[in-house]
Amino acid sequence: MTQLSNRTLFTGDNLPILRRMDTASIDLIYLDPPFNSNKTYSAPIGSEAAGAAFKDSWDLSDTDLAWHGEIAEKKPALYEIIGAAGLSHSKGMQAYLIMMGVRLLEMRRILKPTGSIYLHCDPTASHYLKGLMDAIWGRSNFRNEIVWHYYNKYSPGTKVFGRDYDQILFYAEDEATFHPQREQRDKPVRQLLRENVNGVLKNKRGPDGKVMYRMVADRKVSATWRIPCVQHASKAYTGYPTQKPLPLLERIIRASSNEGDYIFDPFCGCATTLVAAEKLSRKWGGVDLSSMAVKLVKRRMERELGGLLCKVVHRTDLPERTDQGPLPDYRTHKHTLYGRQEGRCEGCRFYFPYPNLTVDHIQPRSQGGTHHMSNLQLLCNACNSIKGTGSMADLRARLERRDGTGA
Repeated sequence: MTQLSNRTLFTGDNLPILRRMDTASIDLIYLDPPFNSNKTYSAPIGSEAAGAAFKDSWDLSDTDLAWHGEIAEKKPALYEIIGAAGLSHSKGMQAYLIMMGVRLLEMRRILKPTGSIYLHCDPTASHYLKGLMDAIWGRSNFRNEIVWHYYNKYSPGTKVFGRDYDQILFYAEDEATFHPQREQRDKPVRQLLRENVNGVLKNKRGPDGKVMYRMVADRKVSATWRIPCVQHASKAYTGYPTQKPLPLLERIIRASSNEGDYIFDPFCGCATTLVAAEKLSRKWGGVDLSSMAVKLVKRRMERELGGLLCKVVHRTDLPERTDQGPLPDYRTHKHTLYGRQEGRCEGCRFYFPYPNLTVDHIQPRSQGGTHHMSNLQLLCNACNSIKGTGSMADLRARLERRDGTGA
Protein backbone atom coordinates (compact mmCIF):
# COMPACT_ATOMS: atom_id res chain seq x y z
CA MET A 1 0.00 0.00 0.00
CA THR A 2 1.40 3.37 -1.00
CA GLN A 3 1.82 6.23 1.45
CA LEU A 4 0.41 8.63 -1.17
CA SER A 5 -3.16 9.84 -0.96
CA ASN A 6 -5.50 9.17 -3.85
CA ARG A 7 -5.56 11.93 -6.51
CA THR A 8 -2.09 13.23 -5.63
CA LEU A 9 -0.30 15.34 -8.22
CA PHE A 10 3.29 16.51 -7.68
CA THR A 11 4.90 19.43 -9.47
CA GLY A 12 8.65 18.98 -9.81
CA ASP A 13 11.40 16.57 -10.87
CA ASN A 14 10.09 13.02 -10.56
CA LEU A 15 13.42 11.46 -9.47
CA PRO A 16 13.54 12.66 -5.83
CA ILE A 17 9.81 11.96 -5.54
CA LEU A 18 10.28 8.39 -6.78
CA ARG A 19 13.12 7.92 -4.28
CA ARG A 20 10.80 8.85 -1.43
CA MET A 21 7.98 6.48 -2.43
CA ASP A 22 7.50 3.23 -0.53
CA THR A 23 8.92 0.01 -1.96
CA ALA A 24 6.41 -2.35 -3.65
CA SER A 25 3.54 0.10 -3.27
CA ILE A 26 2.26 0.77 -6.82
CA ASP A 27 -0.02 -1.51 -8.86
CA LEU A 28 0.52 -0.06 -12.34
CA ILE A 29 2.98 2.43 -13.85
CA TYR A 30 2.44 4.04 -17.23
CA LEU A 31 5.00 6.54 -18.45
CA ASP A 32 5.14 8.63 -21.59
CA PRO A 33 8.57 10.25 -21.13
CA PRO A 34 10.54 12.39 -23.58
CA PHE A 35 11.54 10.35 -26.64
CA ASN A 36 14.91 12.02 -27.43
CA SER A 37 13.26 13.35 -30.59
CA ASN A 38 15.53 16.43 -30.87
CA LYS A 39 12.47 18.66 -30.95
CA THR A 40 11.07 21.40 -28.74
CA TYR A 41 7.36 21.06 -28.01
CA SER A 42 4.94 23.78 -26.95
CA ALA A 43 1.16 24.04 -26.74
CA PRO A 44 -0.58 26.50 -29.09
CA ILE A 45 -1.50 29.91 -27.71
CA GLY A 46 -5.17 29.94 -26.75
CA SER A 47 -5.38 26.18 -26.11
CA GLU A 48 -6.15 24.66 -22.72
CA ALA A 49 -2.51 23.66 -22.32
CA ALA A 50 -1.07 27.03 -23.43
CA GLY A 51 2.19 27.61 -21.59
CA ALA A 52 3.15 23.93 -21.46
CA ALA A 53 6.47 23.33 -23.24
CA PHE A 54 9.51 21.08 -23.04
CA LYS A 55 12.78 20.48 -24.87
CA ASP A 56 13.35 16.89 -26.00
CA SER A 57 17.00 16.98 -27.00
CA TRP A 58 19.80 15.77 -24.78
CA ASP A 59 23.54 16.05 -24.25
CA LEU A 60 25.71 15.20 -21.27
CA SER A 61 25.37 18.72 -19.89
CA ASP A 62 21.64 18.03 -19.41
CA THR A 63 22.25 15.16 -17.00
CA ASP A 64 23.78 14.84 -13.58
CA LEU A 65 26.86 12.70 -14.27
CA ALA A 66 26.54 11.38 -10.73
CA TRP A 67 23.51 9.44 -12.02
CA HIS A 68 25.84 7.45 -14.27
CA GLY A 69 28.00 6.57 -11.28
CA GLU A 70 24.91 5.54 -9.34
CA ILE A 71 23.83 3.27 -12.19
CA ALA A 72 27.31 1.72 -12.34
CA GLU A 73 27.11 0.91 -8.64
CA LYS A 74 23.56 -0.51 -8.64
CA LYS A 75 23.35 -2.19 -12.07
CA PRO A 76 26.65 -2.80 -13.88
CA ALA A 77 24.84 -4.37 -16.86
CA LEU A 78 22.74 -1.23 -17.24
CA TYR A 79 25.89 0.89 -17.14
CA GLU A 80 27.40 -1.14 -19.98
CA ILE A 81 24.26 -0.83 -22.12
CA ILE A 82 24.25 2.94 -21.73
CA GLY A 83 27.94 3.15 -22.57
CA ALA A 84 27.40 1.05 -25.70
CA ALA A 85 24.59 3.39 -26.81
CA GLY A 86 26.98 6.31 -26.50
CA LEU A 87 29.39 4.55 -28.86
CA SER A 88 26.88 3.18 -31.36
CA HIS A 89 24.53 6.16 -31.50
CA SER A 90 25.67 9.38 -29.83
CA LYS A 91 26.52 11.09 -26.57
CA GLY A 92 23.04 12.58 -26.73
CA MET A 93 21.50 9.10 -26.62
CA GLN A 94 23.83 8.21 -23.75
CA ALA A 95 22.68 11.27 -21.80
CA TYR A 96 19.03 10.45 -22.48
CA LEU A 97 19.45 6.85 -21.30
CA ILE A 98 21.25 7.98 -18.13
CA MET A 99 18.26 10.20 -17.35
CA MET A 100 15.83 7.34 -18.01
CA GLY A 101 17.90 4.58 -16.35
CA VAL A 102 18.21 6.19 -12.94
CA ARG A 103 14.44 6.78 -12.87
CA LEU A 104 13.51 3.30 -14.11
CA LEU A 105 15.56 1.78 -11.28
CA GLU A 106 13.32 3.57 -8.79
CA MET A 107 10.17 2.56 -10.67
CA ARG A 108 11.26 -1.06 -10.43
CA ARG A 109 11.60 -0.67 -6.66
CA ILE A 110 8.18 0.92 -6.09
CA LEU A 111 6.22 -1.52 -8.31
CA LYS A 112 4.46 -4.41 -6.56
CA PRO A 113 5.26 -8.01 -7.64
CA THR A 114 1.68 -8.10 -8.94
CA GLY A 115 2.20 -4.82 -10.80
CA SER A 116 3.00 -3.95 -14.41
CA ILE A 117 4.83 -1.17 -16.20
CA TYR A 118 4.05 0.21 -19.66
CA LEU A 119 6.78 2.41 -21.17
CA HIS A 120 5.59 4.51 -24.11
CA CYS A 121 8.25 5.29 -26.74
CA ASP A 122 8.81 5.52 -30.48
CA PRO A 123 11.44 4.13 -32.90
CA THR A 124 13.89 6.91 -31.97
CA ALA A 125 15.05 5.06 -28.87
CA SER A 126 12.74 2.06 -28.43
CA HIS A 127 15.48 -0.54 -29.05
CA TYR A 128 17.83 1.15 -26.57
CA LEU A 129 15.06 1.48 -23.99
CA LYS A 130 14.25 -2.21 -24.33
CA GLY A 131 17.85 -2.98 -23.40
CA LEU A 132 17.43 -0.84 -20.27
CA MET A 133 14.18 -2.55 -19.38
CA ASP A 134 15.68 -6.03 -19.87
CA ALA A 135 18.56 -5.11 -17.55
CA ILE A 136 16.28 -3.67 -14.84
CA TRP A 137 13.18 -5.91 -15.01
CA GLY A 138 14.82 -9.01 -16.44
CA ARG A 139 14.24 -10.21 -19.98
CA SER A 140 11.99 -13.01 -18.71
CA ASN A 141 9.54 -10.34 -17.51
CA PHE A 142 9.14 -8.82 -20.97
CA ARG A 143 5.52 -9.37 -22.00
CA ASN A 144 4.86 -7.43 -25.22
CA GLU A 145 6.05 -4.70 -27.50
CA ILE A 146 2.68 -3.13 -28.19
CA VAL A 147 2.34 -1.29 -31.48
CA TRP A 148 -0.03 1.65 -31.19
CA HIS A 149 -1.16 2.24 -34.79
CA TYR A 150 -2.64 5.74 -35.00
CA TYR A 151 -4.04 5.35 -38.48
CA ASN A 152 -5.40 8.93 -38.69
CA LYS A 153 -1.94 10.56 -38.57
CA TYR A 154 1.49 9.73 -39.97
CA SER A 155 4.82 11.35 -40.71
CA PRO A 156 5.37 11.52 -44.48
CA GLY A 157 8.79 11.20 -46.10
CA THR A 158 10.22 11.02 -49.59
CA LYS A 159 12.55 8.06 -48.97
CA VAL A 160 10.74 6.15 -46.22
CA PHE A 161 7.33 4.64 -45.57
CA GLY A 162 5.05 6.90 -43.60
CA ARG A 163 5.41 6.35 -39.84
CA ASP A 164 2.07 5.94 -38.09
CA TYR A 165 2.83 4.08 -34.87
CA ASP A 166 4.45 4.27 -31.43
CA GLN A 167 5.65 1.39 -29.27
CA ILE A 168 4.73 0.57 -25.69
CA LEU A 169 7.04 -1.81 -23.79
CA PHE A 170 5.07 -3.96 -21.35
CA TYR A 171 6.90 -5.70 -18.48
CA ALA A 172 5.45 -7.71 -15.58
CA GLU A 173 6.31 -10.63 -13.32
CA ASP A 174 4.48 -13.96 -13.46
CA GLU A 175 2.05 -13.07 -10.65
CA ALA A 176 1.07 -9.75 -12.20
CA THR A 177 -2.58 -8.83 -12.65
CA PHE A 178 -3.74 -9.28 -16.25
CA HIS A 179 -7.21 -9.29 -17.80
CA PRO A 180 -7.31 -10.17 -21.52
CA GLN A 181 -9.20 -7.54 -23.48
CA ARG A 182 -11.62 -7.84 -26.37
CA GLU A 183 -12.45 -5.44 -29.17
CA GLN A 184 -15.12 -5.15 -31.87
CA ARG A 185 -14.36 -6.53 -35.33
CA ASP A 186 -14.97 -4.43 -38.42
CA LYS A 187 -17.63 -6.98 -39.29
CA PRO A 188 -18.80 -10.24 -37.67
CA VAL A 189 -17.14 -13.49 -38.72
CA ARG A 190 -18.45 -17.06 -38.75
CA GLN A 191 -16.74 -19.45 -36.32
CA LEU A 192 -17.08 -23.19 -35.85
CA LEU A 193 -18.76 -24.36 -32.66
CA ARG A 194 -16.67 -26.94 -30.79
CA GLU A 195 -17.64 -29.39 -28.04
CA ASN A 196 -15.78 -31.72 -25.69
CA VAL A 197 -16.54 -35.35 -26.50
CA ASN A 198 -14.80 -37.81 -24.15
CA GLY A 199 -11.91 -35.38 -23.65
CA VAL A 200 -11.57 -34.60 -27.35
CA LEU A 201 -12.64 -31.30 -28.95
CA LYS A 202 -14.79 -31.95 -32.01
CA ASN A 203 -16.94 -29.87 -34.31
CA LYS A 204 -20.43 -29.52 -32.90
CA ARG A 205 -23.22 -30.83 -35.14
CA GLY A 206 -26.91 -30.12 -35.17
CA PRO A 207 -29.80 -32.65 -35.25
CA ASP A 208 -29.42 -32.78 -39.04
CA GLY A 209 -25.76 -33.77 -38.71
CA LYS A 210 -24.45 -30.51 -40.16
CA VAL A 211 -21.57 -28.65 -38.57
CA MET A 212 -22.80 -25.71 -36.47
CA TYR A 213 -21.45 -22.16 -36.57
CA ARG A 214 -21.92 -18.91 -34.71
CA MET A 215 -21.41 -15.27 -35.70
CA VAL A 216 -18.78 -13.48 -33.59
CA ALA A 217 -18.61 -9.67 -33.50
CA ASP A 218 -15.54 -9.27 -31.29
CA ARG A 219 -12.05 -10.75 -30.79
CA LYS A 220 -9.18 -10.86 -28.34
CA VAL A 221 -6.96 -7.80 -28.45
CA SER A 222 -3.55 -8.52 -29.98
CA ALA A 223 -0.35 -6.49 -29.49
CA THR A 224 -1.30 -4.18 -32.38
CA TRP A 225 -3.73 -1.50 -31.21
CA ARG A 226 -5.59 0.50 -33.82
CA ILE A 227 -6.60 3.61 -31.86
CA PRO A 228 -6.79 7.08 -33.48
CA CYS A 229 -4.76 10.08 -32.32
CA VAL A 230 -6.50 12.98 -30.64
CA GLN A 231 -7.30 15.40 -33.46
CA HIS A 232 -7.25 19.19 -33.08
CA ALA A 233 -10.96 19.38 -33.84
CA SER A 234 -11.80 16.86 -31.10
CA LYS A 235 -13.52 18.00 -27.90
CA ALA A 236 -10.89 16.01 -25.98
CA TYR A 237 -8.01 18.03 -27.49
CA THR A 238 -6.20 20.17 -24.90
CA GLY A 239 -3.40 21.53 -27.06
CA TYR A 240 -0.78 19.61 -25.08
CA PRO A 241 1.87 18.68 -27.68
CA THR A 242 2.11 14.95 -26.91
CA GLN A 243 -1.45 14.24 -25.74
CA LYS A 244 -2.45 10.57 -25.86
CA PRO A 245 -6.03 9.36 -26.46
CA LEU A 246 -8.14 8.29 -23.50
CA PRO A 247 -9.05 4.86 -25.02
CA LEU A 248 -5.34 3.96 -25.14
CA LEU A 249 -4.91 4.46 -21.39
CA GLU A 250 -8.26 2.87 -20.58
CA ARG A 251 -7.18 -0.33 -22.32
CA ILE A 252 -3.90 -0.45 -20.37
CA ILE A 253 -5.59 0.22 -17.03
CA ARG A 254 -8.37 -2.31 -17.62
CA ALA A 255 -5.88 -4.99 -18.66
CA SER A 256 -3.35 -4.62 -15.83
CA SER A 257 -5.20 -3.42 -12.75
CA ASN A 258 -8.34 -3.87 -10.67
CA GLU A 259 -10.75 -1.33 -9.23
CA GLY A 260 -9.18 0.38 -6.23
CA ASP A 261 -5.59 -0.24 -7.42
CA TYR A 262 -3.10 2.63 -7.42
CA ILE A 263 -2.01 3.89 -10.85
CA PHE A 264 1.08 6.09 -11.13
CA ASP A 265 2.30 8.25 -14.02
CA PRO A 266 5.70 9.92 -13.42
CA PHE A 267 5.51 12.01 -16.62
CA CYS A 268 1.80 12.80 -16.52
CA GLY A 269 1.71 15.82 -18.89
CA CYS A 270 -1.91 16.65 -19.69
CA ALA A 271 -3.10 13.96 -17.27
CA THR A 272 -4.73 11.43 -19.63
CA THR A 273 -3.59 8.55 -17.39
CA LEU A 274 -5.11 10.23 -14.34
CA VAL A 275 -8.43 10.92 -16.06
CA ALA A 276 -8.62 7.31 -17.28
CA ALA A 277 -7.82 5.98 -13.80
CA GLU A 278 -10.51 8.14 -12.20
CA LYS A 279 -13.04 7.07 -14.84
CA LEU A 280 -12.29 3.39 -14.13
CA SER A 281 -12.49 3.70 -10.31
CA ARG A 282 -8.76 3.41 -9.67
CA LYS A 283 -6.68 5.50 -7.31
CA TRP A 284 -3.99 7.60 -8.92
CA GLY A 285 -0.92 9.77 -8.52
CA GLY A 286 1.30 11.62 -10.97
CA VAL A 287 4.25 13.94 -11.41
CA ASP A 288 5.00 16.66 -13.92
CA LEU A 289 7.56 19.44 -14.12
CA SER A 290 4.91 21.95 -15.15
CA SER A 291 2.20 23.23 -12.82
CA MET A 292 -0.01 23.25 -15.94
CA ALA A 293 -0.76 19.56 -15.25
CA VAL A 294 -2.75 20.51 -12.14
CA LYS A 295 -4.96 22.89 -14.08
CA LEU A 296 -5.44 20.41 -16.90
CA VAL A 297 -6.42 17.49 -14.68
CA LYS A 298 -9.05 19.59 -12.88
CA ARG A 299 -10.53 20.87 -16.14
CA ARG A 300 -10.52 17.46 -17.77
CA MET A 301 -12.05 15.70 -14.78
CA GLU A 302 -14.92 18.17 -14.77
CA ARG A 303 -15.45 18.06 -18.55
CA GLU A 304 -14.85 14.37 -19.30
CA LEU A 305 -16.40 12.79 -16.20
CA GLY A 306 -19.79 14.42 -16.37
CA GLY A 307 -19.04 17.47 -14.26
CA LEU A 308 -17.51 15.46 -11.40
CA LEU A 309 -15.30 17.71 -9.29
CA CYS A 310 -12.35 15.80 -7.87
CA LYS A 311 -10.31 17.19 -5.02
CA VAL A 312 -6.75 16.98 -6.33
CA VAL A 313 -3.98 16.94 -3.73
CA HIS A 314 -1.33 19.23 -5.25
CA ARG A 315 2.14 18.85 -3.73
CA THR A 316 5.46 20.54 -4.38
CA ASP A 317 7.29 18.85 -1.48
CA LEU A 318 8.82 15.37 -1.25
CA PRO A 319 6.88 12.48 0.34
CA GLU A 320 8.25 10.66 3.38
CA ARG A 321 8.72 6.91 3.16
CA THR A 322 6.71 4.84 5.63
CA ASP A 323 8.06 1.39 4.72
CA GLN A 324 11.29 1.71 6.70
CA GLY A 325 9.71 1.92 10.16
CA PRO A 326 10.30 4.62 12.77
CA LEU A 327 13.75 6.09 12.17
CA PRO A 328 15.91 7.41 15.03
CA ASP A 329 18.08 10.50 14.66
CA TYR A 330 20.45 9.50 11.87
CA ARG A 331 23.48 10.66 13.87
CA THR A 332 22.89 7.88 16.44
CA HIS A 333 24.25 5.40 13.85
CA LYS A 334 27.79 6.81 14.01
CA HIS A 335 29.20 4.01 16.19
CA THR A 336 27.76 1.31 13.93
CA LEU A 337 28.99 3.06 10.79
CA TYR A 338 32.47 3.49 12.29
CA GLY A 339 32.69 -0.25 12.89
CA ARG A 340 31.25 -1.14 9.49
CA GLN A 341 33.73 1.14 7.68
CA GLU A 342 36.59 0.06 9.97
CA GLY A 343 37.34 3.69 10.77
CA ARG A 344 37.87 4.69 7.15
CA CYS A 345 36.30 7.61 5.33
CA GLU A 346 33.94 6.30 2.65
CA GLY A 347 35.29 8.91 0.24
CA CYS A 348 39.10 9.01 0.35
CA ARG A 349 39.30 5.64 2.21
CA PHE A 350 41.88 6.97 4.71
CA TYR A 351 41.71 5.95 8.38
CA PHE A 352 40.56 8.62 10.86
CA PRO A 353 39.93 8.70 14.62
CA TYR A 354 36.26 8.51 15.57
CA PRO A 355 35.79 12.28 16.27
CA ASN A 356 37.14 13.23 12.83
CA LEU A 357 34.37 11.48 10.88
CA THR A 358 30.87 12.85 10.23
CA VAL A 359 27.62 11.02 9.48
CA ASP A 360 26.55 11.89 5.93
CA HIS A 361 23.74 10.94 3.52
CA ILE A 362 24.80 8.89 0.49
CA GLN A 363 21.86 10.32 -1.46
CA PRO A 364 21.12 13.82 -0.11
CA ARG A 365 17.69 14.55 1.31
CA SER A 366 17.10 17.19 -1.35
CA GLN A 367 17.45 14.47 -4.00
CA GLY A 368 15.13 11.99 -2.31
CA GLY A 369 17.52 10.32 0.15
CA THR A 370 16.19 9.17 3.54
CA HIS A 371 17.54 8.93 7.10
CA HIS A 372 17.57 5.13 6.84
CA MET A 373 20.79 3.33 7.80
CA SER A 374 21.21 2.09 4.22
CA ASN A 375 21.57 5.72 3.07
CA LEU A 376 24.19 6.72 5.66
CA GLN A 377 27.99 6.71 5.72
CA LEU A 378 30.92 8.42 7.44
CA LEU A 379 33.07 11.03 5.69
CA CYS A 380 36.11 12.97 6.81
CA ASN A 381 35.80 16.75 6.98
CA ALA A 382 37.61 17.25 3.66
CA CYS A 383 35.43 14.77 1.72
CA ASN A 384 32.31 16.12 3.39
CA SER A 385 33.25 19.61 2.22
CA ILE A 386 33.93 18.45 -1.36
CA LYS A 387 30.65 16.52 -1.49
CA GLY A 388 28.57 19.44 -0.27
CA THR A 389 24.91 18.93 -1.20
CA GLY A 390 25.71 16.41 -3.96
CA SER A 391 25.43 12.65 -4.00
CA MET A 392 28.09 10.07 -3.14
CA ALA A 393 28.45 9.17 -6.83
CA ASP A 394 29.20 12.84 -7.51
CA LEU A 395 31.84 12.88 -4.74
CA ARG A 396 33.59 9.82 -6.19
CA ALA A 397 33.68 11.45 -9.63
CA ARG A 398 35.18 14.62 -8.14
CA LEU A 399 37.80 12.69 -6.19
CA GLU A 400 38.79 10.74 -9.32
CA ARG A 401 39.24 13.99 -11.26
CA ARG A 402 41.22 15.54 -8.41
CA ASP A 403 43.52 12.54 -8.09
CA GLY A 404 43.95 12.15 -11.84
CA THR A 405 42.34 8.71 -11.99
CA GLY A 406 39.28 9.80 -13.94
CA ALA A 407 38.32 12.03 -16.85
